[in-house]
Order: sequence, then C-alpha cells, then structure tokens
Amino acid sequence: MPLKSLLFALLTVFSLNAHAYRPASDTESRAPEQGTGKTTQQLVEVKEFMAASANPPATEAGYEVLKRGGSAIDAVIAMQTTLSLTEPQSSGLGGGAFLVYWDNQAKKLTTFDARETAPQAAAPQLFLDKNGKPLEFMQAVVGGRSVGVPGVPKLLEELHKRYGKLPWKTLFSKPIALAERGFAVSPRLAKSIEQNQQYLQRYPETAAYFLPGGKPPAAGDVLKNLKFAASVKLLAAKGSAPFYRGKPAENIIKAANGAKSNPGRITAADLRNYRVIEREPVCAPYRGFEICGMGAPSSGGIALAQIFGVMQHFDMKAMGAGSILSWRVLGDASRLAFADRDYYVADPAFAEVPVRAMLHPEYLKLRAALIANSYGALPQVSPGGFARTQGKGQGMELPSTSHIAVVDKSGNVVSMTTSIENAFGSTLMVNGYLLNNELTDFAFNPVDAEGKTVANSVAGGKRPRSSMAPTIVMKNGKPYMAVGSPGGSRIIGYVAKTLTAHIDWGMDIQTAIDLPNMLNRGSAYELEENSAAAAKAPDLEKLGYKVQVRDLNSGLQGIVIGSNSLQGGADPRREGRVMGD
Repeated sequence: MPLKSLLFALLTVFSLNAHAYRPASDTESRAPEQGTGKTTQQLVEVKEFMAASANPPATEAGYEVLKRGGSAIDAVIAMQTTLSLTEPQSSGLGGGAFLVYWDNQAKKLTTFDARETAPQAAAPQLFLDKNGKPLEFMQAVVGGRSVGVPGVPKLLEELHKRYGKLPWKTLFSKPIALAERGFAVSPRLAKSIEQNQQYLQRYPETAAYFLPGGKPPAAGDVLKNLKFAASVKLLAAKGSAPFYRGKPAENIIKAANGAKSNPGRITAADLRNYRVIEREPVCAPYRGFEICGMGAPSSGGIALAQIFGVMQHFDMKAMGAGSILSWRVLGDASRLAFADRDYYVADPAFAEVPVRAMLHPEYLKLRAALIANSYGALPQVSPGGFARTQGKGQGMELPSTSHIAVVDKSGNVVSMTTSIENAFGSTLMVNGYLLNNELTDFAFNPVDAEGKTVANSVAGGKRPRSSMAPTIVMKNGKPYMAVGSPGGSRIIGYVAKTLTAHIDWGMDIQTAIDLPNMLNRGSAYELEENSAAAAKAPDLEKLGYKVQVRDLNSGLQGIVIGSNSLQGGADPRREGRVMGD
C-alpha cells in the first residue's frame, strides 16, 4: 500500500530543526498490585552471566541454572515457574507472555507471542450486560468469563526444544522444593492478598490457599502448595501436553466454565489448538541504537518505536533530565503514540495494523512537528488518518505483571514480560495456580460512539491487545540492553523513561530505573507520589496539562551488556533482585 494512501492529509514536507526546542537554560474497584515502599538497590556488575526478576527466589532459580552452565532460556524456565509460586498475583502457568530473544549463535533477534487466546465461543458482546451496556470491570474479571487459553506452559517447552541446553527435567527442582517445603510470603504478596481478600474468598480453592483460617497471611508466614508441586512435576515429566490435553486441561475447563457467578466458555478444542507464534521484532533507530520489541497484538514495541521516532527530532541530551521541557516532549510523544494505539493496534490475524505507516519517518516527523509548533501541552491529540474504518477502543490493563531479563555466558539474551493481567487474575485457582483474566484486555464495547467496529473487540480465537514491552536494545548489530516492566498500559511509559534516562541522560541502568516515574497516556500527566516528580506538577500545569500525583509502581528489570561486563538493575519499588557471576 503506497505511503500517500496511509498518511493522513500529507502536509508540505518541512525540515524540523533538532535544536529548535532547546531551552536557553534548565532554570477503583479492585486494588491493583501495590509495592511495599522503595527499597535500596545497587547497580550489580559481573563478567559472565546475569539474571534479574522482581522476586528474589525466582532470580536465585535462574542464577543456579546459569551457574550450572544452562542457557538463558533454561534460566527463564526455572524463573517463570518459580514466579508462578512465589509471586502468584503477577504471572504464572495460567497466564501468558511475550518474549524477545537474541540467539547469539545464529546472530538473530526474534520474538515469541504466547498471549492468551479467547475461546472460539467468545462473541463481541462477551462483556456487555443484558441491556447491551459494558459490564463494570470487576463484574467481568472475577470468574471464568475473563479467562483466556494460557500460553506459558507451551511457550516454555517450545523454547527449550529450540534453545535449551540442560535437560528439561532438571530445570524445576527449585520451584518443586519451595512448593513442597513451603516458602516465606514476601511483604508485597502479603499486602496484595490483604488488599484483594474480598475477591479471593469467593472461590473455595482460592480462599483455602490464600486465606488460611479465613485470614490473609503475614509477611514471613510459610505457604506450601502441594498441588502446584504436582503440576510442576508433571510438567517436568511430560512437558506441556497434559496442560492442553490431559487432566490439568480438564480441570481448567471445569474451573472456568463451572464458576457459578460468571462462567467461561473454554472447550477442549480451544486448549488443544493453542499455538505459540514466532513474530518479527519491531525495531526503531534512536541515537545510534535500535530499540526492538514486540509487535501486535502488543502495542508496547510499536508505541516505543513511535515515541523514540518522535523524540529523535529533539535534543533530549541538551535539555537534560531536570528540564520540564524534556518531560513535555517525552509526555507528548507518548500521548501521540497512545492516540494511534487506541485505534489501530490489535491481533493482526483479525485487524489490519498499519505498522509500516505508523513508523514511517515522514509520519513521525509530522507528529514531532505538532510538539515543536506548540508552546504548551498539545490541546488535542488525534490519531493518524490511515485505516480509519476502525473505531476507538480502550481495554482495561492493570499492573499485575512481571518482567525477567537474562544474559547467559554464551551471549544469548532474553527479555520477557509475563502476566495473568489483574492482581490474582480471575481469582480462579486450579492445579495449584491461578487462571488469568486477560480477556478483559479486550475493549468491552465492540463498537465506538460512531458505530465503527473496534479493532481490539472480542472474537473467538483472538489475542487481546497488550502494552507489555519486553525490549532488547541493539547497537552495531549486537545486543546492548535487555529491559522491561510490569504496569499495565503504563509499561510503555516506564520503559520509555528508563531508555531515555540511559541513552540521552547518561544514567547507569540502576539510576535510570530509580528515576521517578512521569508519564502521559493521553488524559493527564501522571507523576509518582512521594518522589521528586511530584514537585514538577506546578510547571506542568502552567504548560496546560492536567496532572495526577499517584502511586506509579513499576517493576523494571534491566541488564546492560558491555564489552567486558554486564551491569544489572532492579526496581526499588518492588522486590527485584539481580544476580550473576
């Protein structure tokens, strides 16, 4: 399709001066996951290999595998399985993931889509009530209606077949031992259970585990999960097949479809037909780097490519981290990306996603001009004019997600973001793990106010749009950084801030992660409470922004790959840990 038919009302080509914007001087319903207050994190530097996650036992599991000579994928398998036990509110065997992978032997970057799929019986009206009105969010979430077919078990097995080094059966000793002998409840898990107990108590199996004796456990209490241990032993012995065809699959169907208040529609065929999809990465040039991530159905990689494609027209280094003008450019670049995201990004098997047009340099130059020609906040942000047969739709993405970054001694690199969507997913527990509520990432209303079909509407077999943004930054054809974050639709802003802080402002990875979060998804500029960011509210308001000071609980993990060392950072807002040798 020619560019002129894709770009909206092409303006006269102009030259945007990169220095024109340089300043003269630098004078709800259910509670999402919460952090437990910032902890102190220090930059970790090692020589050979490194693992980073949001949970210490999971990082230890990956470190132990790498220490034994395992590959990055071997480590991810151990880490994800451990996270399923020790950080169950965030991700697990009942959820899905996006993974970006650098194969150092083949010198190839690729991505894997293990996003959940809607049951074939799911109709566009799945989240409408009997009067045709969208359900309240928690009405849709709790129970089987929101459950998509999980992708994690199959992803782990398929990746091991291609990139594993150690025997499959040897990768699960840590999570099995922790499940059988018990693990200490972390402060973050304890707080999340306490905040969400009204929903966890609705289903007997969930309540029996998370609310023993009818009360939430305290931090430091020991939980055992023998059903989870049995599931992992089965995974170790027989691979993912039982999760999609055997007794575990039958249990998933029974739990989801048998939920009394909100039954699901998953069938044996839905589970049997699930596939992991390998996709081409989406990459964007920026200051001599290539920022690479997931394409649709994730909006993460596309939005980041648009943000940095716009920002490359501004001298972010000269403006500096302390300038409100830097944050204005970053925020408005994000607003512009979100305007396109809400209209155009969805499962590419079901909707035309005009990625090439969205990332075309001339289009991004035009978007940058909107910022350069405005002296305050952009008063109104409209999407591009391509493929406007689709309506605007906003799925509700909440921050119960986790991120893993790994580099092995052979130079293979993994950046994986993994999720069950909201805190504790659907709250349905089966086989010792929670089932996701990822289907609520679809737009509840299948048509917009103009009567146009929403690209991200529900359909059988479709994958809901996501903002997960696992990222590998390339430099001179080699991997330079692996980074990502949980945070729902705020993930995009968290990752963009961290990359900008490192690339433009010269911060090491830990300092970049620590930098207070400031982001703009379209309606308001959000500033991290109890941080230096909150002090910028008056300056942003003077520029014309609506401002919200709130908890912005990212969970970034990042590894920078130098010529002689690896440097890793973990988010102090969660319980992250980096380990390596």
